[in-house]
Amino acid sequence: MARSDPFALESATVTGGVAAISLHYSKDPQIQRSLRYSVRDAVSFSVMAGGLETYFSAFAIFLKASALQVALVATLPNLLGSLGQLVSAWLGHRINRRKPIIVRGAYAQALVLPFMLALPFLFPDYAIPLVMLALTLYYAAAHIIVPQWTSLMGELVPERRRGRFFAHRTRLATVSSFLALFTGGLLLHGFNLNHRTALGFAVLFAAAFCARLYSAHCLSRMHEPSLHAASLESLLRLGWLRKPEYAAAKRFSLFFILMQSAVGISAPFFSVYMLNVLHFSYLQFMMNTGAAVLVQFLTLKSWGRVSDIMGNRLVLVTTGSLIPFLPALWLFSTDPWYLFGVQIISGFGWGGFSLSATNAVYDLIPREKRSTYQALQSVLLTCGVFIGGMLGAFLIKILPRTVEIGNLSYTLGTTLLWVFLISSLARITVSLIFLPRLAEMRKPRRRLSPYALVYRFTRFNAFMGLMYEVVTRIKKEPAKPKSLAKQEPR
Repeated sequence: MARSDPFALESATVTGGVAAISLHYSKDPQIQRSLRYSVRDAVSFSVMAGGLETYFSAFAIFLKASALQVALVATLPNLLGSLGQLVSAWLGHRINRRKPIIVRGAYAQALVLPFMLALPFLFPDYAIPLVMLALTLYYAAAHIIVPQWTSLMGELVPERRRGRFFAHRTRLATVSSFLALFTGGLLLHGFNLNHRTALGFAVLFAAAFCARLYSAHCLSRMHEPSLHAASLESLLRLGWLRKPEYAAAKRFSLFFILMQSAVGISAPFFSVYMLNVLHFSYLQFMMNTGAAVLVQFLTLKSWGRVSDIMGNRLVLVTTGSLIPFLPALWLFSTDPWYLFGVQIISGFGWGGFSLSATNAVYDLIPREKRSTYQALQSVLLTCGVFIGGMLGAFLIKILPRTVEIGNLSYTLGTTLLWVFLISSLARITVSLIFLPRLAEMRKPRRRLSPYALVYRFTRFNAFMGLMYEVVTRIKKEPAKPKSLAKQEPR
């Protein structure tokens, strides 16, 4: 094995000790047991998310929602539901414990699902508004959980194995989500062929309800190391955010929020494009969506190892240089197999980006400030995604299918494709501005360039290697600001 290949050396080290690293993260039996229950929670939650949340837009389209309504369903309930984090803070002050808030929030989220299914059919004239109301409650329950869960996991997961634990947890969650998505697509396809699509959605809702109930049970079995709930500071007492040591965190958050806002321009409309424009069956829709989920599963373990060894910045820069181009790839062909390939690339990029973005918050923000910071970031993020979705819906209405520039004329089959292109351009702009300026707070144990990292992932696949070579040529990592370089990693 070549000594000049640090990634291969570390891979061998990890592989050789897979039993110790993959299964044991703490010497404390209570914490180790809690982490096992956390993994079970992730798996069952992902069954709900993959088997139902993936099909929320398809459910809205089945209920005859317009493109604007689909965008509202995808963005507005989550925006309103994000206020649940303020409720979480108030509850934290009242009871000063995290587990009751987490567990009851999970049960509340499960109980919303039967109403979300039944109300549109009981009151069909108000189907979409009722779905949006139920979704708002659904996301509010999720947001109530987030600050307390983040605080709890910050105490439970050892810092040095954080990347690998979350990668292991996310891998199992991802494969569960994929299997649920796959099964859900087959069910919907079968019921749709028999003209019983509504019954197919009822089965999905029932399965998701049961999965979330088990998820809540797993959360109830976790250990709470200290009886100290995550609470938010007053919005008038955020002067600490102006301190120099938080400059890197604010820069990362601004990058993350703007990138997700740019993603929001196109994200709600891929389902509309596939189901209404390309007339995909539910089986084709499932295969297209599931391809990205499957690739995330296959790459997450490696992304987690890279994150632990070489830092989150390398992963953010590498994947943040790839995902801007993804929507534009939808312009070149309507062939289902081509789009399947695009989703494979998407899964590779989003797997690393999501994992490193999650870990970055733990690295950049100290434990006592993390809940406040993450709540603010979450609210701003949902606002940005909502604005992006509304901008996308507005562009669909005003953009013509044909655009003439001088003697050149460009015609697309649907204005949705212009929205995909604009989303790509917005993502590229965000990446060019922020990626060279992202800082790494936790000193990497080994270093590798983004180009070399992508080569390690793709050297056995010529097409993937060529694609990533084009999109990963970026500037060298800038030197850390002195104020950041002196700080201890968190």
